[in-house]
Amino acid sequence: MICTTLRKGIDCPFMAANGCSYNGGLCHEIIEKCHGCSRIKEYSSGWYCTVYPEPPLKWKNGKCNLATNVVAESKENNLKINPLKASKRGNN
Repeated sequence: MICTTLRKGIDCPFMAANGCSYNGGLCHEIIEKCHGCSRIKEYSSGWYCTVYPEPPLKWKNGKCNLATNVVAESKENNLKINPLKASKRGNN
C-alpha cells in the first residue's frame, strides 16, 4: 500500500488499511553510520532508508548487511609455508 505517514506516496509493505503496521507505527530516521549509502533518500520529513524501516537496529550488532557505503575487508593470506616444501614446488 502507499505510505500516508512519513514517506508519503511511496509503496510500503508495512502500510495497512488502518495505518502503518510497523512497530511504533512510523519509520525511523537514518543514523550517522548510514550516511553515504545509496539506499537512503530524503523526504519532506527527513532522511530515511528505502529498504529498512528502523536503521539503528541493523547497525546494533555490527555492520548493516544492506549498506552500500561499507566495504568488506579482504583477509590477507598469512599462511605459514614450510620453506622445504616451497623449494620443492619451485623446481617443477
